[in-house]
Amino acid sequence: MASGDGKYFATTKKGEIHEFKEDLRALDRSKKKEAVKKVIAAMTVGKDVSMLFPDVVNCMQTDDLELKKLVYLYLINYAKTQPDLAIMAVNTFVKDSQDPNPLIRALAVRTMGCIRVDKITEYLCDPLQRCLKDDDPYVRKTAAVCVAKLYDINPELVEDRGFLDALKDLLADSNPMVVANAVAALAEIHEVGGSAAFHITSTSLFKLLRALNECTEWGQVFILDSLAGYTARDAKDAESIVERVTPRLQHANCAVVLSAVKVILKQMAAIGDEALNKALMKKMAPPLVTLLSGEPEIQYVALRNISLIVQQYPQILSHEVKVFFCKYNDPIYVKMEKLEIMIALASDRNVDQVLLEFKEYATEVDVDFVRKAVRAIGRCAVSLERAAERCINVLLELIQTKVAYVVQEAVVVIKDIFRRYPNRYESVIATLCECLDTLDEPEARAAMVWVIGEYAERIDNADELLEGFLESFPEEPAAVQLQLVTAAVKLFLKKPQPRAQQMIQLVLTYATQETDNPDLRDRAFIYWRLLSTDPEAARAVVLSEKPVIADTATALEPSLLSTLLANLSTLASVYHKPPEAFVSRTRLAVQRADELAPAAFEDDSGTPSSSSAGGGGAGAGAGPAAPAAGAPGPGAPAAGGAPAPPSGADLLGDLLELDSPAPAPAHAHAPAHSANGSMGLDLLGGLGGLDLGGPPAPVPGPPPQAQPAPPAFADPFAAPAPAPFASSAPPAAAPLPVLLPADKGKGLALSGQLARANGGPVFRLAFSNSSAGALDGFMIQFNRNSFGLAPAAQAVPLGPLPPGGSATVDVPLAQNAALLAPGPATALLQVAVRSNQLGVAYFNAAADLGALLLEGGALEPAAFVPAWKALPDGAEAADSLPATLGAWPQASAKLAAANVFTMAHKAVPGSREEVAYLTARAATLPAPTQLLLELRWAAGAPGVRAAVRSERSDFAPMVFAALRGILGG
Repeated sequence: MASGDGKYFATTKKGEIHEFKEDLRALDRSKKKEAVKKVIAAMTVGKDVSMLFPDVVNCMQTDDLELKKLVYLYLINYAKTQPDLAIMAVNTFVKDSQDPNPLIRALAVRTMGCIRVDKITEYLCDPLQRCLKDDDPYVRKTAAVCVAKLYDINPELVEDRGFLDALKDLLADSNPMVVANAVAALAEIHEVGGSAAFHITSTSLFKLLRALNECTEWGQVFILDSLAGYTARDAKDAESIVERVTPRLQHANCAVVLSAVKVILKQMAAIGDEALNKALMKKMAPPLVTLLSGEPEIQYVALRNISLIVQQYPQILSHEVKVFFCKYNDPIYVKMEKLEIMIALASDRNVDQVLLEFKEYATEVDVDFVRKAVRAIGRCAVSLERAAERCINVLLELIQTKVAYVVQEAVVVIKDIFRRYPNRYESVIATLCECLDTLDEPEARAAMVWVIGEYAERIDNADELLEGFLESFPEEPAAVQLQLVTAAVKLFLKKPQPRAQQMIQLVLTYATQETDNPDLRDRAFIYWRLLSTDPEAARAVVLSEKPVIADTATALEPSLLSTLLANLSTLASVYHKPPEAFVSRTRLAVQRADELAPAAFEDDSGTPSSSSAGGGGAGAGAGPAAPAAGAPGPGAPAAGGAPAPPSGADLLGDLLELDSPAPAPAHAHAPAHSANGSMGLDLLGGLGGLDLGGPPAPVPGPPPQAQPAPPAFADPFAAPAPAPFASSAPPAAAPLPVLLPADKGKGLALSGQLARANGGPVFRLAFSNSSAGALDGFMIQFNRNSFGLAPAAQAVPLGPLPPGGSATVDVPLAQNAALLAPGPATALLQVAVRSNQLGVAYFNAAADLGALLLEGGALEPAAFVPAWKALPDGAEAADSLPATLGAWPQASAKLAAANVFTMAHKAVPGSREEVAYLTARAATLPAPTQLLLELRWAAGAPGVRAAVRSERSDFAPMVFAALRGILGG
């Protein structure tokens, strides 16, 4: 629309749809054009004008280019919701693709490519083939991009009709923009399809280099990005590429400069000539510095890319460290990035300048920036041994300022310097001890405690200093408590005096008896065991020589750094993450419909679907296949009312987007239900609309109970004391149920079940690889279920699994109300597991209610009977358990270990029967469910009569199943 067309957006009249229809049918061309503009304006502000589709389509037959563009814009927006009516426009599209005006020809092909309707793509092929060979370069370059759009809709059609070959022919086109668009389209197809759609040869290389000098800036970016993936045949080939690309370093567009740098860095490895490489590095420095003269946002992107470059090639900017000095008006995000680069470029030659800058930054008003500057001084000391003393002096000067947060950061970094250079700078300990009263942050207090414990033999009043911390031991953060336990042990080992012995008794007693922190408790038990059995072994362990630390705060793994350097000037280089970590493709390879193996699951009633229950189909890719005539769509009930299994395409598409959830298709917004109310089988399809950006809410429950107290520590070093973990060895673990046999999982076998560990539910999975290659990249997801269970993290904590290898991992689970399946509760869990090599496998598992029983499920005995009577008789269910109970204390202990707590136990008068009343609490949503249980049995006789009452009677079968597992019946 023209600049004066803003009046069309002020349309709030009633009955305007009827007015639009009348105007669209008018014979007056100007009136019709005005009506189309009003319709487009209404569409732009979000009004639904789809009912005008036929009337707008009738306006396509016009010679007015502006009107035609407006109608095409409307078609692109509404064709997907009106596919049958969109066919009406096909004849006009085909006719326009042969119009004498090249702008209209290009517009027709572009619009047909943007209309993502399968029915229209069939008619697009012939016009597209003509336009790829059109005489006008504008039409050809538009058609080249259209091929990539068509590939995204129907890749098989593109391959069958020879469009890929036509695109490759365009690489030799005489027009550089056509070449650039052909490169962009082939690169997109190559990335989406995962096939070798685009491979630069020596012939095409010359053509691309020739077009590089003549096309537009974004065309140059496309060509340079493609050249970055080319591996030179020899040094001469690499030198030729660099020679043609180097002039692009002077370009005004930042994207062109960074892409050119990416190409040069790639070819430097093939050149091998050290003198030439140094010359190239010298040429790259000024363009990179020039990038920092733009807007703050551009500076930030440039700095993130430069940060990667200096990690691999610090010599490129080793003489330009002053360029990265922070300006007073730089935004904080720019200052932080400059600091990182200054640390990377700091050397013995320029460290004095850098330290002066850091010292200046430490006096600014931005607290976060000041903290980062102080840490930067410490990192320079760790990485530059010759400059360590100068860094220490600067830190001592900053401590003299008495600014609390500066002092505390200085203490933290000095601790790291002590770790890097042991027994060298202990003279500053006295200064640190003077600042003890000003330390109130956990990290600084923990660092100071470490210093006191590490150098206890050199600090005369070390015991007094530690006692000052011990006075507030229960209120200290966990990090400080952990350091206090270790420091107290070090003090005793270095100064075995009565005062130190009393101190360590106090610390270990509290840490083992009065804390619920498992890390603190475990560390205290380990020290207790060492000290009480072999003090010399304790001395060898605790006072052993520590490994020298290095500055790895921002260092990236070499493989990750290589990947990011190959993706310079993309989002990956800004996020410092590989592309696959934040970009998902729903189609990774062209796949035929008959290659998709639908997964087999049981429905809630336990009836298996079309193939054996528990089997899994693992598709390697997803190309949406149209259902056969009369066949139900995804999630729709199949014949007989049973839910149909989801198609492999839908399942795989959703699973592949676990990292970056995309909006689900319309059919996946709610789970389908069968006639009996059971949930449909659209595995993962119902997750599309959820916010999976973070882990689900944790399962509620109290902290883990403390372990039994260790023996008295009156004189622990005179004679060995009993080990604090003097419990009997656990019985051998029962084999896990098989969930996915190897023949169904393409060589991957899975066994597993729900369990409880560390106060929460976990999914214990045993992986076994019988395939020919290593497997990695494991991810897991659950379908909606009766407990809202889902993995707390979608990545399985399992490294590469070699051929013949096996491993067992615990996948922590959490609960999310958004994943709660409606209807009666069932034990069915539908699970999908993905690996990089085998794709996705689907299987069923049983949700063991025993894994969801909370530690705090006990009920006061006085409240048990009123709670039992308050529930109606309909809330009670009974069953017989094939278990034999021996003495009740042993059975009660076994139940309590499974979080089922005894309220009362008695013998029934006049019989051999005994009865016990118990309580448990299950982690259910939206709130935990209290379970009241009654067990009746005859002493020594098989069989237990169990009854359960709760507000959720549908849980009763799972309660009895859990009792069978606990009691062994």
